[in-house]
Amino acid sequence: METPSLFQSIQEDLPEVERFIQTLAGVDSPWLAELLTYILRPGGKRLRPALTLLAGKFYNYDQERLLTMAAAVELLHTATLLHDDTIDRADVRRGVSTVNARWDGSVAVLAGDYLFAQSAVLAASTGNMRVVQLFARTLMTIVDGEMRQQKSAFDWNQTREEYFGRISRKTASLFSMATESGAVLSGAPEASIQALISYGYNLGMAFQIIDDILDFMGEEQEMGKPVGSDLLQGTVTLPALVFMELNPGDDSVRCMMENPGDNGHAARVIQAIRTSAAIPQAYKVAGNFCQKACSGLASLPSMGPVESLRNLADYTVKRSY
Repeated sequence: METPSLFQSIQEDLPEVERFIQTLAGVDSPWLAELLTYILRPGGKRLRPALTLLAGKFYNYDQERLLTMAAAVELLHTATLLHDDTIDRADVRRGVSTVNARWDGSVAVLAGDYLFAQSAVLAASTGNMRVVQLFARTLMTIVDGEMRQQKSAFDWNQTREEYFGRISRKTASLFSMATESGAVLSGAPEASIQALISYGYNLGMAFQIIDDILDFMGEEQEMGKPVGSDLLQGTVTLPALVFMELNPGDDSVRCMMENPGDNGHAARVIQAIRTSAAIPQAYKVAGNFCQKACSGLASLPSMGPVESLRNLADYTVKRSY
């Protein structure tokens, strides 16, 4: 299923969000304009701004404010990627050189800071105090998640709860911000806002788990990064955790975390996880989060966006990159 088919009810507005994002590169400084043009080039699925628009479709669809907020959500996401790539010293994302590689780490950090500020300006321009406070809390939550990931790097002795806590902060918080802000700006009643928050949060959890599965199972050409790169960088994700649960006598993951740089051993560990029962079990966990995401949709008005949100949950667990 291609993502454009999921967004039928907002198919005219998503291109408007894209055009708006592109205009943000039109600044006075030629050097900054070149940098922003590179960073903001069209690409990616734009799932988060789409969620903002879909969540705003159930009540009063305030197009101007929703388009602005959708752009703010995408800029915040982009800024976090810039900082992630710098922290991870990543050279490639989605098959394209990172800002960190093309320029340098200090440029990438400053560019991320610029986009954080720009996204905050856009969120504030909606004039809704709940949305402004939500934006600030989400940014703090994402940074907290990144710090937790840094602290747990190369620590093989983690629990599922610690992993879920980390991805809820780094990923699910932004998904739920997208749906909550869209619902709030449309004047939705609180019960509907809460249903859409739950949808965004649980979809975000499922989305990250699938990302972590694809880090083992995806094709390098499609992902634009090496297979198993998370584990190579010391990030223990759900497939590795489940593998250790299923194989308590196997200390290969522990040895890999305690002896980083042994590429031969790392390749064997990645292959063992790829071919183990940990992968289908991780898919099952992602599926459970998608079921939770959809469980509250019945309380929303029966409209086209409900079907889009259900299809998006289905797409999330079936995507290949």
